[in-house]
Amino acid sequence: ALILCWAYCKLYNHRARVPHGWTNLMESVVVFIRDEISIPYLGKEDGRKFAWLFMTQFTLILTLNLMGLIPIFSTATASLSITAALAFTTFVAMVGWGVQRHGWFGFFKNFIPHGVPTPVLFLLVPIEIIGLFIKTLVLAIRLFANMLAGHIVLFAMIGMTVIYGGPALPAILLGLFVFFLEILVAFLQTYIFVMLSAIFVGQMLHPDH
Repeated sequence: ALILCWAYCKLYNHRARVPHGWTNLMESVVVFIRDEISIPYLGKEDGRKFAWLFMTQFTLILTLNLMGLIPIFSTATASLSITAALAFTTFVAMVGWGVQRHGWFGFFKNFIPHGVPTPVLFLLVPIEIIGLFIKTLVLAIRLFANMLAGHIVLFAMIGMTVIYGGPALPAILLGLFVFFLEILVAFLQTYIFVMLSAIFVGQMLHPDH
């Protein structure tokens, strides 16, 4: 969080009439999240209004993922407690903004499917409510499992080379391949987390769609 605050307050040039370099990169990320993630799943008005949440999630998760690839840091997103806290922000947004938009009655009414016989509702409504918590759990476990698995594979390859011996060059090349693959996974899992968050929040704000 401190690194991001420093980047946006110090490295970002607020006076630049034509952004370039780091400023241009940061603005491109913001525009991408707003136009390609937030607006498509929340609509134009809500997408612009609530884009700040997804921008914060994206920059924070990506920073944590990439910091985990630097030897002096650890991978915070490989801890379930961290990913659960990040997923909880999406849960709060789903419930909070859903209640704010529809009220408590309207919020819980969205869990009642239309045109379903009354006896079946006793089964479907609890499932729909439990699904709200499952969505949050899926966000936490998906990010945690993917970031942890990549590091386990990398450590396993290096450890097998050290324990059983063998040519160093193939081990180094294989390790570099997995390392760059981890960079790709860091970006991909960040995008998936934020995209799913936008979908889940959009479902609470616009249940009819």
